[in-house]
Amino acid sequence: MTDLAMADISPPRLSTAQDLRRRFFATPLQALVSLISLAIMVLIVWKLLGWALFSAVFDASLGPEACQAASGACWSVINARWRIILFGLYPFEEQWRSALACVVVVLMTVLSCIPAFWTGGRIALIWIAGTSAFYFLMKGGILGLDYVGEEAWGGLALTLFIFVMTCLIGFPLSICLALMRRSELPWISRTTGIIIDAVRSLPLISILFTFAIVLPFALPNWMQGDKLYRVIIGMALFFAAYQAEIIRGGMQGVPNGQEEAAKALGLSYRYRIGRIILPQAMRNALPATINQFVISFKETSLVIIIGFFEILASGNAAYGTGDWRFAYVEVYAFIAFIYFVFVFSLSRYGAYLERRMSVGHR
Repeated sequence: MTDLAMADISPPRLSTAQDLRRRFFATPLQALVSLISLAIMVLIVWKLLGWALFSAVFDASLGPEACQAASGACWSVINARWRIILFGLYPFEEQWRSALACVVVVLMTVLSCIPAFWTGGRIALIWIAGTSAFYFLMKGGILGLDYVGEEAWGGLALTLFIFVMTCLIGFPLSICLALMRRSELPWISRTTGIIIDAVRSLPLISILFTFAIVLPFALPNWMQGDKLYRVIIGMALFFAAYQAEIIRGGMQGVPNGQEEAAKALGLSYRYRIGRIILPQAMRNALPATINQFVISFKETSLVIIIGFFEILASGNAAYGTGDWRFAYVEVYAFIAFIYFVFVFSLSRYGAYLERRMSVGHR
């Protein structure tokens, strides 16, 4: 059958109005359900807009009394306490450093997403330089910056620091674990499998408690380090265990003939893995990898349980002191919006990568 004949029997393309009519108004019952659902959605959106915008109080100078008298949201608490939410316990006069450190993390992430920097050396340089700049901005003690210990870090900067360090340590570790589990030596592959399965069988909160509280009792003083870094290592290990299985699944999706052909050509193990197997495995594992990054970013909120003043704990302090105790919904909505911005950006970038790589795969 020719292309012209196939074009003649293909179904005609519907306009937008015709497509909507077919999907939602094909029968009288379907039309009734669609109209009722639309009316409910419009009512909910109108109520939310009335609470969040039309009847809301934004001016912090009016005080809590104006919020309690109003029928809408009290965004005055955000106007009055945003520094506590974003910077936590960080010294007030040095909070510009915490803000600049957050900008460094965002810039580092944006540069990592540009295809021109997609080489091992450039990505490593961006992440090492960005993480170092973030760390020295937050801690100080050099270039005339006042020293600020980790116990005073908090808010959004601490959340980003934990997330970035978890990924920076956990992702290379996950590649190593995935390769070790595929090793042809049984004692390496089985031992690695036991480690991965043991970590994955435990909830993250138990690992955090172990690294933060239990581990110091089993280590000498010189090996204990700061609690923050022990927690980051625990989160990185948890991230690596899950990501290793994702990468291993991506490797299993690569045809065996490619590695066998590379061996027949005499290519070294490093070249076979770095140039042939891993790039294809990463492409196969991309959706699950993006999902793992999203999960890890949201799991940073768990450190509040072991005493860290991250953004959720900072939000609790913002409404939990003074006269703003009634405004907890607005504070949590603001924090949820911050999480949404970061998570939605990661998800959209993942979707962009999937489209880009699927086009290259054809």
